[in-house]
Amino acid sequence: MLSAIANAFKVKELRKKILFVLAMMVVYRIGAFIPVPNIDVTELQRQMFAGGGAGVFDFLDLFAGGALRNFTVFAMSITPYITASIIIQLLTGVVPYFEELQKQGPEGRKKMTQYTRYGTIVLALIQAVSITFYINRFPEVVTASGFFDLLLIVISLTAGTAFLMWLGEQITEKGIGNGISIIIFTSIISRFPGDIMRTFRLFREGEVTALNLLFFAILAVLIIGGIVFITQGERRIPVQYSKRIVGRKVYGGRSTHIPLKINQAGVIPVIFASSVLMFPGVIARVLPYDWAEGVATLLEPGGTLYLILYALMIFFFTYFWTAFTFNPEDVADNMKKYGGFIPGIRPGRATVNYLERVVVRVTLVGALFLTIIAVLPFFMGDLTGVQISFGGTSLLIMTGVALQTMQQIESQLLMRHYEGFMK
Repeated sequence: MLSAIANAFKVKELRKKILFVLAMMVVYRIGAFIPVPNIDVTELQRQMFAGGGAGVFDFLDLFAGGALRNFTVFAMSITPYITASIIIQLLTGVVPYFEELQKQGPEGRKKMTQYTRYGTIVLALIQAVSITFYINRFPEVVTASGFFDLLLIVISLTAGTAFLMWLGEQITEKGIGNGISIIIFTSIISRFPGDIMRTFRLFREGEVTALNLLFFAILAVLIIGGIVFITQGERRIPVQYSKRIVGRKVYGGRSTHIPLKINQAGVIPVIFASSVLMFPGVIARVLPYDWAEGVATLLEPGGTLYLILYALMIFFFTYFWTAFTFNPEDVADNMKKYGGFIPGIRPGRATVNYLERVVVRVTLVGALFLTIIAVLPFFMGDLTGVQISFGGTSLLIMTGVALQTMQQIESQLLMRHYEGFMK
């Protein structure tokens, strides 16, 4: 592994990309310590994280890397952008205008990105206003509660999310890996040292035993192994290309395969499901109505209704993202165009139907496995006695993002004839 890292830094272009990503991660962590004005952080932590609703705010703070607990400019993290992306992708399947944009290539994607940005700002404003009204209920938290003072809080939170959106796009464009996923990864990993120190403090005080820690470590290793297994697993569909004679040259006549990933969507379904469930939970928590309080309680992370909705959404987004990234008709058309066929299957519509059946079955296995792995960690605290933030959904996201980024570095190294991470 050390030799692979050394090889990565030997390639000038790859070295620049890796250093750029690391620099942007540092910028993000610096921004996570810039406080929002007119807020008493100590009193805010007592009201938001010690009273009712602590569960949803703790879960939101996980994606913010502690920025919400300290109420910095990045307190809302990147979740409004993720929610806006989901809405735009869903509109692509039901609104003809967005479907047409998707087919227009780079220009269409540029317009869709623009709409996603606008949607992010709108959702960020809604969430910022909601949180500001919520904390304004507590006179001890907001040190100055005039109109312009509250407006400054809303603008600071919205601007922080807008900056993170830009930062994520820059990482995707100029760095390596998916920028938004790397920001979430950085948020989660930033809490790792504090969680380790808190766990060992509990161990010294006798609240956590060595057996608890051992059981937690074994369970975490099994989950990470399962994530790697399902992410790397694939179903290979054999494809045969017939021979074609063009002039004096013979083309085709070779056998290959179509690699269908068991989990084609990667870690995207988990991020999407978490973001979609967090947004209404936060809005319901900040509304000053009894029915909203009931809804917020039902959507508390770890609750029965939350886990059911979470599992269903992971299922839905796994199939949704797979359908978005893999089009059986396009694959069948390309095979037919170049004289390829699946042995025993006729080219054309029969090939499309066959690919659709295989994708549905393979994705079912991936969705089931992903759902089990995503939901199981919610019970890790009860099973092991170790209450730790990276023992939940974060473990799945961290492993998935790290694996995807490593695979991109791997492909860059192999393209330049260097040995990569995966042997």
